Amino acid sequence: MRVGKLKKKNVIDFLHEISEFGDVYGPVKKGGGYAFINDEPEKFCFDATRTILPPKKFFSPPKEKMFSFKNGEWIVDEDELTKKRIIFGLHPCDIHGILILDRLFLGEFPDPYYKKRRENTAIIGLSCEPDDKCFCRSTHTDYVEEGFDLALTDIGDEYLLWIGSSLGDDLQKLAEGLIDENVEEKDIAKYIEWRKKRDSMFKLNIDLTAMPDIFEISYNEKIWEKLGKYCLSCGQCSMVCPTCNCYDVEDNYRFGENIERLRHWDSCNFREYSLVAGGHNFRKTRAERLKLWYTHKLAGYMSIFGKPACVGCGRCIDTCPVGINVPNVVRGLKREKVDAIWSKEG
Repeated sequence: MRVGKLKKKNVIDFLHEISEFGDVYGPVKKGGGYAFINDEPEKFCFDATRTILPPKKFFSPPKEKMFSFKNGEWIVDEDELTKKRIIFGLHPCDIHGILILDRLFLGEFPDPYYKKRRENTAIIGLSCEPDDKCFCRSTHTDYVEEGFDLALTDIGDEYLLWIGSSLGDDLQKLAEGLIDENVEEKDIAKYIEWRKKRDSMFKLNIDLTAMPDIFEISYNEKIWEKLGKYCLSCGQCSMVCPTCNCYDVEDNYRFGENIERLRHWDSCNFREYSLVAGGHNFRKTRAERLKLWYTHKLAGYMSIFGKPACVGCGRCIDTCPVGINVPNVVRGLKREKVDAIWSKEG
């Protein structure tokens, strides 16, 4: 991995230069939050917190047409899958989220739709400062060493520019007149100072020690019934989670006309998720469905890969109106005090 420097006053020009590769998306103010939008770099918010939806939407869209069949011919929109784009401003936690999705979609049985979009997308990370909902330090996702093509770290009037891939090297060459490759000792000192300052800013910390064992011990505890009583089964936690990857597939068919196969995001918190032929439902209650969601995030994935399928981004805290989120559930399972509506009784 190579490191250079980029002056802050040149970042907009840099983004314009590398747009030769493809459309540039970045965090833009939208309503009460932020969203990754294809817009002029001048409109990007460099101090944005978490976006409403995570970057998984670029690789596994909320809804997509997989293919259609008409007049005896299969049709796939290759242009959409191979369209070049740059996603700028990803925080370390979101890059870790993409790495977790890579394990699923690029593993033993690669998903061709995800794979093509991933190959044609450049990732540019951006350092950030935590707010009161960030707990990425607890999930060890507050820094990242892979999964990006370029990454920028704030060191005052400049950014350290980390080059993490051959594509990243090609991108910086498009604007190499703006890059200073002379990283000095004072720059290293600034980086260390920034890391210490950023680490001291975390307000929310959770202890995930032995979570698989705690889930096993607490599998039949009444806390799940309490959570299920207040859960709205809205599925918002799945929609905004950077690592939730479930989808449903449906065919739209009309005799003599075009046939389309679609897939869209799904959630194990939806009642229909576990409904099978004959009307049997493996998880009829909200408590059972919540237990599945949290067991996968904090126990199942951790047991296999040694880390949770949670990157500490804080979106579940932002989204759930009744306070059912990762920090609160972890505290509840550990019999710690929780300030949420569902914890008031008993």
